[in-house]
Amino acid sequence: MRYKNVYFSDRRDAAIKMSEFLPLDKIRTEKWSLVAVSKGGLELASHINRRLKAPIDYLLNEPIMAPQNSECEIARVSEFEEIVMHDNLVKAFDIQADYIYGEAKRKHEEKILSQIYYYRKGRRFNDISGTTVLIIDEGAETGLKFMTAIKTVMTMKPKAVYVAVPILPKDVLESLEPLVDGVFYLHDIGDFVETASYYDELSEVDEKTIETILGE
Repeated sequence: MRYKNVYFSDRRDAAIKMSEFLPLDKIRTEKWSLVAVSKGGLELASHINRRLKAPIDYLLNEPIMAPQNSECEIARVSEFEEIVMHDNLVKAFDIQADYIYGEAKRKHEEKILSQIYYYRKGRRFNDISGTTVLIIDEGAETGLKFMTAIKTVMTMKPKAVYVAVPILPKDVLESLEPLVDGVFYLHDIGDFVETASYYDELSEVDEKTIETILGE
């Protein structure tokens, strides 16, 4: 059954609506760097970037699931091996740190490294030091993708860091705002369901599209 509150027809529609609220002239003249944190976020960023022609990249990351529940994300690791944990879930499941660090290492070696070679042909992540960074995704559930990206990006000493997301939970927004210079969003939802529920269509982003965007 489709959720009743659909705000966007697809990622292109979300990008058009987001562009009305983004400081496009400032992004263009100051040469901000766009950083996507998911495949869908990369497509969304690509649509936004058609009016900007800014540097764009995909910060690869992988989820770490609870050992007792393969559908419950308890942490996330980035391609720079930065880890962010969902402290409440880690405590609730009584999960040891050794498990999380072990899974992070395994995900990095088995998935992230191969994605770097596949999508970027081994190219390192763009140098964003001294630049203003706009971290982009199509939505958020727990906020772990954004948290991991923010932690990773901060180590590269950017000039400033912003987040852009069409829709997200209120509690995630409240968690992100103190960490960055600003959050651009269209809808913050108290009783958030899942990102796909707020789009008419949220199709899988194919591998060729990712390669094309990163190769432009």
